[in-house]
Amino acid sequence: MTLTATALADTRYHLHPYTQPRQLEREGPLVITRGEGVYVYGEDGKKYLEAMAGLWCASLGFSEKRLADAATRQLNTLPYYHAFSGKVPGPVAELVEKLMDWAPVPMARVLFANSGSESNDTAFKLVAMYNNARGRPTKKKILARVKGYHGVTVAAASMSGLPIMHQQFDLPLPQVVRVGCPHPYQFARDGESPEAFAARLADELEQTILKEGPDTVAAFIAEPVQGAGGVIVPPPGYFERIQPILAKYDLLFIADEVITGFGRLGTNFGTQYYKLQPDLITVAKMMTSAYVPMSALYLNDKVYQTIADAAASIGTFGHGYTYSGHPLACAVALETLKIYESDRIVEHVQRVAPRLQAGLRKYVGHPIVGDVRGIGLIGALELAAEPKMRKPFDAALGVGAYLAKAAQNQGLIVRVMAGDIIAFSPPLVITETEIDELLAKLELAMQDTVRWLQGRAGA
Repeated sequence: MTLTATALADTRYHLHPYTQPRQLEREGPLVITRGEGVYVYGEDGKKYLEAMAGLWCASLGFSEKRLADAATRQLNTLPYYHAFSGKVPGPVAELVEKLMDWAPVPMARVLFANSGSESNDTAFKLVAMYNNARGRPTKKKILARVKGYHGVTVAAASMSGLPIMHQQFDLPLPQVVRVGCPHPYQFARDGESPEAFAARLADELEQTILKEGPDTVAAFIAEPVQGAGGVIVPPPGYFERIQPILAKYDLLFIADEVITGFGRLGTNFGTQYYKLQPDLITVAKMMTSAYVPMSALYLNDKVYQTIADAAASIGTFGHGYTYSGHPLACAVALETLKIYESDRIVEHVQRVAPRLQAGLRKYVGHPIVGDVRGIGLIGALELAAEPKMRKPFDAALGVGAYLAKAAQNQGLIVRVMAGDIIAFSPPLVITETEIDELLAKLELAMQDTVRWLQGRAGA
């Protein structure tokens, strides 16, 4: 069967990032019909522990009644209104106040959108507006890291450092300049300490600024922990070395907290975990536990005042979305943040996360595992053909895809990313007992994968 345009249009063949069309042709998608806690169920009734919280996002699991009730109340009160022309729907002001309470560093305003991609796209635009307003029309380039992920709009995909997002799309945009990735396992030199690796990356960043011209480089965007690039945890001292360079050359710092915001690392934000001082922060995903699409962009006072004055000079701020501050999304976001507070979700993550991290660390030294990493309730196993030599498997072999399928057969949903990296990011409400179940199913999948590889070697 050929996967035709008609088939692609069918919801059963809906493509998403990293979907392999040929795999869909052979097997079709796993259709999920309902959720309960940290579990989801297929159309055949089979139960799966969702170890990725969907796409890093269903923080409160898949059946939180308080969120459903909040959505229903809002739909019955005011299902939609816009945030244009001096008007806002009712829940907007309350949500803004709550988000300001949650802000990890002092912030002045938030701009709402519908996805992390849109909020990062908005940040991209505001960097240009900010420097135009300051009379620096050439200062527009944005430094973005190899393996970074910031979304799929034209600007957000350009800032993302994953080639698959650029090929065939005429991307990236020319004002995006790529800088190094803080992934010691893949990019540190033999014998180079993590601290020395961090120092080298910082020096490379500064040299890039000098090469491009400080009067042309405007901002640096970074995830505290890189998510879709492979759950990349920066080495000690990395951000401590990077931030003074940004200040030295007058670069704005955009912290992409779409994955790390609202408790994933065991702190409210990654900004707090790494003691960052960003000028702009993008958030989404766990802001509503993914029950309704919504995102936000925090602006500090320096950025806000500059763009506000610029907007006033032409009589309007020429940006916004039809669904910015949608009342349904605001109501669900408010209830989500209230649950985080009332149920002490961040403290819960701090209690249970060591169990997940310890379970993953048991694979250090495993014959097909090159690297194990993670913080809080996010982690990854990077598979390798020769771990000590840091030699990956041949991509055509599909070892990561096999392991993910083996896990699914055991009733466990994980995510495989480029480079045979297996990611874990369970709902924040997962219990220690459920973590034990996750790890037990993972072990069965690992054993299956090793047997499969041994069979291929002996064939």
